[in-house]
Amino acid sequence: MTDAGRATGPAGEAVASAGANGLRYHRILLKLSGEALLGERQYGVDPTFCAFIAQQVATVHAMGVQVGIVVGGGNIFRGLAASARGMDRATGDYIGMLATVMNGLALQDAIERAGVPVRVMSAIAMNEIAEPYIRRRAVRHLEKGRVAIFVAGTGNPYFTTDTAAALRAVEIGAEVLLKATKVDGVYDADPVSVPTATRYDYLGYQDVLRDQLKVLDAAAVSLCSENGLPIVVFDLNAPDNVTRVARGDRVGTLISAQPMGGNR
Repeated sequence: MTDAGRATGPAGEAVASAGANGLRYHRILLKLSGEALLGERQYGVDPTFCAFIAQQVATVHAMGVQVGIVVGGGNIFRGLAASARGMDRATGDYIGMLATVMNGLALQDAIERAGVPVRVMSAIAMNEIAEPYIRRRAVRHLEKGRVAIFVAGTGNPYFTTDTAAALRAVEIGAEVLLKATKVDGVYDADPVSVPTATRYDYLGYQDVLRDQLKVLDAAAVSLCSENGLPIVVFDLNAPDNVTRVARGDRVGTLISAQPMGGNR
């Protein structure tokens, strides 16, 4: 990765600025929920929707953006829900990590079909199907123009894939964490059940924690806050939103250290 358009802050975080190629962010971490891969299905992976995601990744990759992805496993198995029904929490979480590996392989296939080289890196060793996650190797993949898909969460139970996304984003020096959702940002109430809910344009990390807004878990928000990593919460269903975020367009809700006025 070139140094053009990037600087490094005192805590080691990447600081984005618009470069000659019109990009605000040159290295991003995209967080996808497992449910996003359902598409129109009730369970499993919808190849059509995977192809839709892959096309967005291919478009932003062609612009010169380095892309890391963390994917959840809720479309196949959710450890916390299994724990609530009596399963040992650690066991449930490990099963959920394996679900993220399956999703990562499905995404790998879809993105490769879109013409982009991909590597799947797992926090749990399974050498026959994925590389072990090694931070320096992950950064090298990105620098060589490969998309890196990080699976198996952090490799530890009791941590969500949101936390894994924040951790990987900080480790690889991503300039922004993109949290893909089914709605166009963060609201003060569920917009599906509350039609009058108000969307926030900007939020501070402490706003999210204080108001217990459930867009990401507290550990993930705290990790981003400690490392000055901005979060953009956006609607994955719009076909050009990832590209627009990379260009610095106003999309969804920006969560950062200093809310930038507007509708808080």
